[in-house]
Amino acid sequence: MEPMSATNLSPTTLREAFGHFPSGVIAIAAQVDGARVGLAASTFVPVSLEPPLVSFCVQNTSTTWPKLKDLPCLGISVLGELHDDAARSLAAKTGDRFAGLQTVSTESGAVFIEGTSVWLESSIEQLVPAGDHTIVVLRVSDITVHADVAPIVFHRSTFRRLGA
Repeated sequence: MEPMSATNLSPTTLREAFGHFPSGVIAIAAQVDGARVGLAASTFVPVSLEPPLVSFCVQNTSTTWPKLKDLPCLGISVLGELHDDAARSLAAKTGDRFAGLQTVSTESGAVFIEGTSVWLESSIEQLVPAGDHTIVVLRVSDITVHADVAPIVFHRSTFRRLGA
């Protein structure tokens, strides 16, 4: 296969190139007026140990993010290797994003998905405008690790599992 070379930095070319970097997939979710609201992101990054900070990026055109961005607490679930369908439904533009998913809600309103590898209860520390996205920096207030659940990986527009 010939190497791809492009001087045209179109969104399509960039998406193809960026897709070569594997990433985990998270769900960001909370209770909004008694209903579960959430979205998926494949741009999750640990930022700092002291203070405990993580980040993800959200498209500025998202219609879900405005419902979440002013809440005092958000749940971050690192999706497990059996969550292909969950990642797709959480990223869908329409329909019940939580169809078929078991969730746990905290008193603070954070929503977590059962069967995921890590739960992070968090609050927004900073919003940083970045082109057609916003970088959301979150302060982690509580963490639960499910060590027996392997994460799912998003690579070249496909969900993949880690090798043994």
